[in-house]
Amino acid sequence: MSVAVHVVRVSIDIAAPLERCFDLARDVEAHVQSAAATGERVVDGKRTGLLELGDTITFEARHLGFRRRLSAVISAFDRPTFFQDRMTAGAFKSLEHDHHFTANADGSTHMVDNVRFQVPCGWPGRLVGRWIVAPHLQKFLIQRGQVLKTMAEA
Repeated sequence: MSVAVHVVRVSIDIAAPLERCFDLARDVEAHVQSAAATGERVVDGKRTGLLELGDTITFEARHLGFRRRLSAVISAFDRPTFFQDRMTAGAFKSLEHDHHFTANADGSTHMVDNVRFQVPCGWPGRLVGRWIVAPHLQKFLIQRGQVLKTMAEA
């Protein structure tokens, strides 16, 4: 039996240079600020500064009414256009988050978040992933992107 992989994709244009957007997206303090609605905080790993290839970090936050922890490693890195974080421990069966950045002709930046995840628990997990988790992650990424946009454009 195949396991369903859910994909959430969110994009936003930011009126700021490519390098600024890239660095802001991997800045630990900016990430915590952009996820303030979930009460997110760093509980282990790199706690300040810019995430680099191989860095690990563990966040704790409230999602869907539950306090959760997610540990991740920066598993791919190509400044200033791409980085990936991959879950190493957490509630998902798997989770990979690709961060893509493209310079627009006018000097602004197009930022794209692609998240691929699997939820455990067989077919009930697939339903929860599709109808509850994916919409929640999409809303979370849109809110986070709006905060990063505001920060980058300031």
